[in-house]
Amino acid sequence: MTRSNIRYNYVIGDVQGCFEALKALLKRIQFDPEQDFIWFAGDLVARGENSVGALRFIKKLVERNAAATVLGNHDLTLLACARGLKELKEKDNTHDVIDAIDSDELIDWLRKQPLCLFPNQQTILTHAGIPCIWSAEQTAALAKEIEAVIGHDDFAVVDAFLADMYGKEPTLWLDDLKGNARLRCITNYLTRMRLTDMTGRLEFSFKDALDDPMPKGFKPWFEFESKATKTHQLFFGHWAALQAETINSQIQNVDGGCVWGNHLVAYRLEDQEIFRVENPQPL
Repeated sequence: MTRSNIRYNYVIGDVQGCFEALKALLKRIQFDPEQDFIWFAGDLVARGENSVGALRFIKKLVERNAAATVLGNHDLTLLACARGLKELKEKDNTHDVIDAIDSDELIDWLRKQPLCLFPNQQTILTHAGIPCIWSAEQTAALAKEIEAVIGHDDFAVVDAFLADMYGKEPTLWLDDLKGNARLRCITNYLTRMRLTDMTGRLEFSFKDALDDPMPKGFKPWFEFESKATKTHQLFFGHWAALQAETINSQIQNVDGGCVWGNHLVAYRLEDQEIFRVENPQPL
């Protein structure tokens, strides 16, 4: 079978600025930008060795219609730091983006990327997952509320949200939430979520593996019966401790913990094959 008549779609987990690993993974899957397509799960930048290189490369792929990406929590943090609304932490290792000659162009492109994508009619992608209380349709609509704000032409609107984006409250979604509290809650579900209770209430302290003790009453969000997975297969990154685990037939993690010295992962939608490469430049 030749590649000339095959188009492959890959979901790739958190790159986190690990540009060498990304290049190795694309070589491993024999990625052809003329016919294949990559769906990135967010956290394009942060603690790897070359955030600016990875971001420039992914931006070019998106602009040539060979890729798309959702935003992750580290991407949003970069936006806030670039706007001078949050202090840049040295461990985030994104100073190369902020100091770059094309920084304004990169940041402007990044802030206009979505928080939810549909790789096909049967699949949905967000960075951290989807709470059990949201359907796929509702998730897409709520994601657009965030996209409209951070992609707004008026930077006063953008900055007003980014300045108030951080915080754990409200921890539970209510349809009548308004203002920045509503936007913050949506953002936390889509980019920071790991544990919830049965009502969908968020818990932020836990970041460990599934066999570690969890706060009473809370479980991984994907262990509750989900509205979204009744209609779609769900892909997410964010949780490095999961090591790109297949949760069940409808839920797939793609974060292989590359930045921690483990693997960058690509999941091929056409045949469910998973490809892994070790990070050649771990921390």
